[in-house]
Amino acid sequence: MNALTLVFAALCIFAIGYRFYGLFFAKKVLGVNDSRLTPAITMADGQDYVKTNKFVLFGHHFAAIAAAGPLIGPVLAAQFGYMPGALWILVGCVLAGCVHDTVVLFASVRHKGRSLAYIASKEVGKATGGVASVAVLFILILTLAGLSLAVVNAMHDSPWGSFTVFATIPIALIMGVYLHKWRDGDVLGASVIGVALMFITILVGPYVAESPFWRPIFDLPRPAIALTIPLYGFVASVLPVWLLLCPRDYLSTYLKVGTIFALTVGIFWVHPMLQMPALTQFTGGGGPIIGGAVFPFLFITIACGALSGFHAIIGTGTTPKMLDSEHNLLFVGFGAMLMEGFVAIMALVAACVLMPADYFAINTVPAVFAKLGMTPVDLPALASAVGENIQGRPGGAVSLAVGMAHIFSSIPFMSHLMGYWYHFAIMFEAVFILTAVDTGTRVGRFFLQEMIGQVVPKFQEKHWWPGIISTSAIFTFAWGYLVYTGDISTIWPLFGMSNQLLAAVGLLIGTTMIIRMGKARYAALTAVPGLAMVVITGWAGYLQIVNTYLPAGKYLLTFLAIVILALMAIVIVGTVRRWIELLEIKKPVQDAYGDTVLEIVGE
Repeated sequence: MNALTLVFAALCIFAIGYRFYGLFFAKKVLGVNDSRLTPAITMADGQDYVKTNKFVLFGHHFAAIAAAGPLIGPVLAAQFGYMPGALWILVGCVLAGCVHDTVVLFASVRHKGRSLAYIASKEVGKATGGVASVAVLFILILTLAGLSLAVVNAMHDSPWGSFTVFATIPIALIMGVYLHKWRDGDVLGASVIGVALMFITILVGPYVAESPFWRPIFDLPRPAIALTIPLYGFVASVLPVWLLLCPRDYLSTYLKVGTIFALTVGIFWVHPMLQMPALTQFTGGGGPIIGGAVFPFLFITIACGALSGFHAIIGTGTTPKMLDSEHNLLFVGFGAMLMEGFVAIMALVAACVLMPADYFAINTVPAVFAKLGMTPVDLPALASAVGENIQGRPGGAVSLAVGMAHIFSSIPFMSHLMGYWYHFAIMFEAVFILTAVDTGTRVGRFFLQEMIGQVVPKFQEKHWWPGIISTSAIFTFAWGYLVYTGDISTIWPLFGMSNQLLAAVGLLIGTTMIIRMGKARYAALTAVPGLAMVVITGWAGYLQIVNTYLPAGKYLLTFLAIVILALMAIVIVGTVRRWIELLEIKKPVQDAYGDTVLEIVGE
């Protein structure tokens, strides 16, 4: 199959999904209303609640949600062939992922930009909200540790990549000061400055890597990178959102979108064929990368890009505090998820243009690959062009970078730049992930402030610096310690399961709000994908425990998996019980805005 066919189909499906289904969901189902001022306006504080241009906010939101998931998940799922991953991304993104991201963002905007756990306590009940708080905080720590490990593995002992990634920090500071102090609101000027500086950074990267003066500064060992990334997360969570986090994420979006656009152009130019078959012999299980069968393990392998609970943390964290109007919910929430879905499709294509034997040789250790009875085809030539040993580098990142570099270097006059494109792709992946780390750390600080504030009200004050610094430090240490010790890598599979359960919870809480607003006739749009993910992910979790953890004697992982399943089960049961209560209400009432609802819930 020609890769161009799949890319063109994705563009058409996503465009139609946005224009028709997205507009219907935002206008008809949610009933977005610009007469309702958003928290960014009513609670503006210049720190966290900041009215933000919709394009800048789109950049921040997309950069925050688009981490390792849309890049790595599809690459690993290519083990099953290109068809299962492509179908799940195309269908799941529009009918589940976009709906999820939009409804949780809407719910948070209507609840003063508060967290998913707070929304659960208001819409479902205090007990459910309390359990959700613990579950979400635990999942967020796992997520940030796992994502940061991916960055550490990509950046250590790589002076070119480290220099380029670190350079985005001072560039973002310049953009933030320019946009809010020097030329207030001049988005175009800030964009030109940021992109120009970023372009220069990318160009000089190879020279930095070869310089006897600069190379030792940026050629950092793994422990140094493992300390630097949590330190950056702490700083980003404390500084005003307009100064570092938002402009850096906006800047990173140019790199992300620009690279994906360039990859799309490359595919249109080269017309590469998908070498991976539509279905492989591993769809029934027993694969060297993913041991389980395509159903249900595909749905926890490809999370971001189709459906991801991590998005609920961002959608009820920083983004709702910066949205300037409810009208832009569609553009920011629905639109950014579609963009991530397209990124996932491109990642799948980049993996599947490799010869199957080369793909498996990269993504499995040599001992496992030897048992497959395959012989590498282009791998020696690819390794020579890249200038590194790429065999036996599991995890998805290396095969993705090789696939992207292979497409780029197939363009006329670029055949000699394979090594450049490979290292550029590695840097691209690191930047992709790091933008989720800084936002996730800030959201974790919000969570801790809310939870501690229940006991010590002073922590609820948004400008109380002892509370801001202490909660940021505690949360950063929690995931930073796991990154430094590396222990989190052994429980990474838990993230796939817990992430999708969190997505299900986000959809079900959104369903609760839709029912309460008197729109039960539309509840199936969120309830069906939510309940489906409960069943699929619960089943995958059970199989993971029974077939993987217990036989291997991994009792700690077994315990953690059971705890996650139990916490989520409590939240889900409480939510469904709330649906029944709401549906039994016979006399609707009017809220302060004149809307007819089944019950009024305080913001």
